[in-house]
Amino acid sequence: MDIIYTMWLRNIKRYLRSKSRIIGSLGMPLFFLLILGFGLNSVVNISGGNSYVVFIIPGIIAMSVLFTSIFSGIQIIWDKQFGFLKETLVAPVSRMEIMLGQTIGGATTGFIQGILILILSLFIGLNTTNIYGFLIAFVFMLLIGLCFTALGIAIATKMEDMQGFQLIMNFLVFPVFGLSGAIFPIATLPSWLQLITMIDPLTYGVEGIRYGLSGTSFINPLLSFVVLGGFTIIIVMIGSHLFKKIKI
Repeated sequence: MDIIYTMWLRNIKRYLRSKSRIIGSLGMPLFFLLILGFGLNSVVNISGGNSYVVFIIPGIIAMSVLFTSIFSGIQIIWDKQFGFLKETLVAPVSRMEIMLGQTIGGATTGFIQGILILILSLFIGLNTTNIYGFLIAFVFMLLIGLCFTALGIAIATKMEDMQGFQLIMNFLVFPVFGLSGAIFPIATLPSWLQLITMIDPLTYGVEGIRYGLSGTSFINPLLSFVVLGGFTIIIVMIGSHLFKKIKI
């Protein structure tokens, strides 16, 4: 357990020391929230009386967690290149514990980014004081963080250079985000596109956060929790398996 805490703490310290990383990671979510949200606010009609800005807030929070979490996998490649990973792997500790520490650390940084977007959202239209709703949103934010950090680490174990990793991540995350129902209501999509959307694990995270913050959701929140939780467990297991076989 000590190595899990050590790897987690290392990730958190690196994150908190990089103020430019924290500020820079807020750029794209705020762009979507302000430009897209207010730009389409008078065009897109949302059932239930909510404005479009309020509708996309859960999706933007999920996007912030997604991007921060999945790109934390680049730390594995960085550690490979500078020899830190080799020193860690030769230590008498479980590789699975090392991977779990990295995963929890990446998920925590993603969660913090999501919290920052949530706080900013309170000043631009989000109006909720339901503490239980916030807790529900937090649970789904953590699940998104764990799921996609583990996915990023799993991919990073097979990569040797950071540029290649970034290209693959960009190719992956934008479809995952775009098909998650974060920007447009799932109910308004064609049936074939709804089917594709339901395959996307981020969809269940977005809908879970949306239920917590607004009380409305296209998908039953319990189903969202089960599906996203199950997917997270599978990805963590795959990531652990690949990390055990990593070559340095």
